[in-house]
Amino acid sequence: MMSRRCLLSLFGGCLLLPFRRAPARADAARTEARFTLLTAPLQLGGDWGGSAKADAAAVIGRMRLACLAGVALVSDQQPERLRVDDKPGGYPSVWLHSEDPATAWVTVIVGPRDWCNLAYQFGHELGHVLCNSWKPNAAPRTPCQWVEEALVEAFSLHGLGRLAHGWGRSPPFPGDGPYADSIRSYRDTLLAGYRATAQEQGMAAGFGSWFAAHEAFFEAHGGLVDAKGAVSTLFGVLVEDPASIADLGALNRWPERSGIALPDYLDRWEESCAQVNAPGRLPRRIRQLLAAG
Repeated sequence: MMSRRCLLSLFGGCLLLPFRRAPARADAARTEARFTLLTAPLQLGGDWGGSAKADAAAVIGRMRLACLAGVALVSDQQPERLRVDDKPGGYPSVWLHSEDPATAWVTVIVGPRDWCNLAYQFGHELGHVLCNSWKPNAAPRTPCQWVEEALVEAFSLHGLGRLAHGWGRSPPFPGDGPYADSIRSYRDTLLAGYRATAQEQGMAAGFGSWFAAHEAFFEAHGGLVDAKGAVSTLFGVLVEDPASIADLGALNRWPERSGIALPDYLDRWEESCAQVNAPGRLPRRIRQLLAAG
């Protein structure tokens, strides 16, 4: 059965030794060393709105690199393959499927050569995969789902800035360097909207005050629309400390996932960071923001 979460494949050969088979643990270790979320082979499905799949794959590959280059990928739940489908009529999502348990499956909805929108949508869903939210048991849960939603949106916006920088210096398509300005403008427009929402929701009084005013709401709501007020603050955290993005790989490694109170959620996250050798700065920074006002 397949459920959905809202919001050109190449395989290297392996050498088989003419002796007894190595233990399964050694096989798993070799697989883990060979594939990370950054290097997992990419598969594309769907129609892509008239865009060439090779072009869409080039943009997706660039965005993945922009989002993850230099990030310590610490999760012990990284996929071995990454599939991205264009599926008009739906909405961007990570499909929580059981058919191919080693594949993280992302759905986007884009028009012809709408590379800004493709990069943005993919970046958000890639963030969910980074947060270990791609397996069948990863259905969103309140009251803390809003934290992940705001973080992966900030993650995508941060990636768009890096994508624009790389695109201007070395565009994926000949003569397309000026398109970097379109990517920057797209990101700036999104950020302006999130900053306006934060101001409307009283973020000037402090992150802690903002959360206190919304805590009861988050008991039953956890989508990106519900978390919009937090995005610009968390975006600033990632910009100030990009290495803390590694901590997203430690999210949701406990059975309750986001279905626990925020203090417990942050406790579990810090414990998980220690288990996978993540820096642990992101959950600590969120604690500081909550305590500041």
